Amino acid sequence: MRTYRLTYFDIRGRAELARLVFTAAGEGFEDRRVTREEWTELKKETPFGQIPVLEVDGKPLAQSYAIARFLAREFGLAGRSNWESAQIDQVMDLAEDLRRELLKGIFEKEPDKKKDLEQKLQDEVFPRFIGFFQKLLNNNGGQYFVGPSLSLADLAVLDVFDTPLQMYPSLLDKSPALQAHRKLLESSPKLDDYLKSRKKTDI
Repeated sequence: MRTYRLTYFDIRGRAELARLVFTAAGEGFEDRRVTREEWTELKKETPFGQIPVLEVDGKPLAQSYAIARFLAREFGLAGRSNWESAQIDQVMDLAEDLRRELLKGIFEKEPDKKKDLEQKLQDEVFPRFIGFFQKLLNNNGGQYFVGPSLSLADLAVLDVFDTPLQMYPSLLDKSPALQAHRKLLESSPKLDDYLKSRKKTDI
């Protein structure tokens, strides 16, 4: 039986998708959360000087999406065919595009630039990406993003909208399809308790 240890900071961030995969699959793992001080010492031991890092039977694997995809394949959440796997990758890459746009605003320090970026998010970025995701969901029947059941694609969308919805709670009000998808995942027996009890962080 394999052992898993996921190392990251005590936030959702880049490790949350892997945590969601473990939770949705009902698989146990060590959720190792380090402080900034601990990270200073730990950094030199990681493959690329960054986290998250997943240790599988003591062997390290870096890069957040590589980790998530590996775990999805391990636990049957990576699609039933090469085509479905490619569709999952498509959704994940779209989620990453949205995340990059979001982080520009979050990490901008100059007040006027930050205000402009936040306005652009509301006026252009969020409506555009919500449209993309809604189209993908509807094209697959409206329940899951890829195939007939939960996959890594669904978890990636759940994850990427966490921070935007904290910032703008009414963000998905004009997208009943995405709202219903989110509620479906949030009410699933394996995810429900975790999502309700996890620590609330900015990102």
